[in-house]
Amino acid sequence: MDLIVLMPFYNEEKQIPVTVNRMIPLLDALDLRYSLLLVNDGSSDGTWKAIEDASDRHYGKVRGISLSRNFGKEAAICAGLDVADADAVILMDGDLQHPPECIPEMIRLWREEGYEIVEGVKSDRGREGVFSRLQAKLFYSMFRRMSGYDLSNASDYKLLDRKVVLKWRTLGEHNTFFRGLSAWLGFRRVSFPFEVAERQTGRSRWKISSLLRLSVHAIVSFSAIPLHLISFIGAIFLIGTLILLIQTLVNYFSGGAADGFTTVIIVTLAIGACVMISLGLIGTYVALIFDEVKNRPRYIISEDTGVARDGDTESQTAKKES
Repeated sequence: MDLIVLMPFYNEEKQIPVTVNRMIPLLDALDLRYSLLLVNDGSSDGTWKAIEDASDRHYGKVRGISLSRNFGKEAAICAGLDVADADAVILMDGDLQHPPECIPEMIRLWREEGYEIVEGVKSDRGREGVFSRLQAKLFYSMFRRMSGYDLSNASDYKLLDRKVVLKWRTLGEHNTFFRGLSAWLGFRRVSFPFEVAERQTGRSRWKISSLLRLSVHAIVSFSAIPLHLISFIGAIFLIGTLILLIQTLVNYFSGGAADGFTTVIIVTLAIGACVMISLGLIGTYVALIFDEVKNRPRYIISEDTGVARDGDTESQTAKKES
């Protein structure tokens, strides 16, 4: 296979036929062997049935895999990259907010100019809400300062050469952040701008809580600087303590000592807040380590239309782990 286009889906049953019907003619016009790899991330609606129908209608051009439950987009990406066997893999959102019309140029940059990673950068974030824009700006700013990687306006819309995919599979961490890890891998890369398109069906399934959780995991996975902030906070309070101690001694020996109950309460509350924040940071890293040492699979594949077509036994198609 020359190219596999990988698309994760979660509760997008109405979007599946729209996406497939738009992608097939575009890819048919290209001089290559291709397939669409649609990953069902444990949807609770008819997404998997829609993927199976698309696989039946476009035999050999569409393959679907279904995870046993909702493991999250990052795990769905890992599942797709682990089973994708092609010279290049394009990862894009199944809701077509990543414009498919950019694919021919991505392939040209890969084939003719030899780039091993071709990545899309958002020139316009579309009709994204003000809070989401601020959250994204704050996250990318913090990520750049703490990890050294500038992912401003980055996206998951990327073409990966086969050698990049093979190196990705060697990464052992359970909690992955695709945008950050793809930058960490290096390789010869180039970027291109694109405008985020409007969704044609439904609405985004991302919740604010999920975005915040992903942001926290991304930062602690790439940097230990938050842990060093605890020492910085402690140093600030030590300096403040020395200043208060000097002031107290001066007042005492000058006979101007006064009751400082309010000051004591404020300082105590401030120290308590810093202690709780510090414990929270440590707890986040401990939880991440706890998830890693359990060594559970990132995902479990329960169904695979491609394996079923190849005539494998029922036991092989029932469950796969990676």
